[in-house]
Amino acid sequence: MLDRVLVLSGLDPSGGAGIAADIETINQFGVTPLPIVTTLTAQNTQVVSAIQAVDHTLIEQQLTTLADDISINVVKIGLLSSVEQINTIAHWLNENHLVVLDPVIKASTADVMLDENMLKALRESLLPMVTLLTPNMAELQALAPDLDEQSAVATLPCEWVLLTTTDTSDQIIEHRLYHQANLVERFAYPKLPGQYHGSGCTLASAISALLASQIDVKIAVKRALDYTYQTLLNAKRIGKMQYHPNRAKPLT
Repeated sequence: MLDRVLVLSGLDPSGGAGIAADIETINQFGVTPLPIVTTLTAQNTQVVSAIQAVDHTLIEQQLTTLADDISINVVKIGLLSSVEQINTIAHWLNENHLVVLDPVIKASTADVMLDENMLKALRESLLPMVTLLTPNMAELQALAPDLDEQSAVATLPCEWVLLTTTDTSDQIIEHRLYHQANLVERFAYPKLPGQYHGSGCTLASAISALLASQIDVKIAVKRALDYTYQTLLNAKRIGKMQYHPNRAKPLT
């Protein structure tokens, strides 16, 4: 068992999303996170006011140094903030890596995180290396514009796509799991009131931790969705707007 997950994501000082959420979640599953910060931000539960990309050459050195010492099988990727970062990470990955990508295109505060050049690099360079992609509806449309859901998923070169509908659902949230562009599973949950900061990070990190524990993809997705929903049911408010998922709540 390779009980570790390499995590590449941004630093959210509020602790709701980004690499803090990844570390909290992965630890809950008894798996060790190996964190690399891609982006420094100034944000809270209301707004993202500044973004600064970490130099891609430092990220490359961190990847190389880690891999010289530690066997890495599962990689979870969140916020990336430059074309050079995207290309560097894509070049470092290989076919032996299980890669879970949470494509952070807009923050939950609606702040835009990826411009058109970064989206192009994501589609052309990184997506072919991704095992499981976890977009919401808006992110799917950004990655594959002007297409219906089935056609959009079919354009993505990822083996698995877990489409989350939290951003478009009113009462029941239906997450849909595709394998090689074929719909294989639906997962429905009642939509909770309020807004949450870091649910996407929590979900993708939970899936990654379960994959590192050699859990089958479909089972890992279901368990991760259940876990994420529980963190939202027990969410806490520490700021003025969005709730923080309560990732520290013991697994049941």
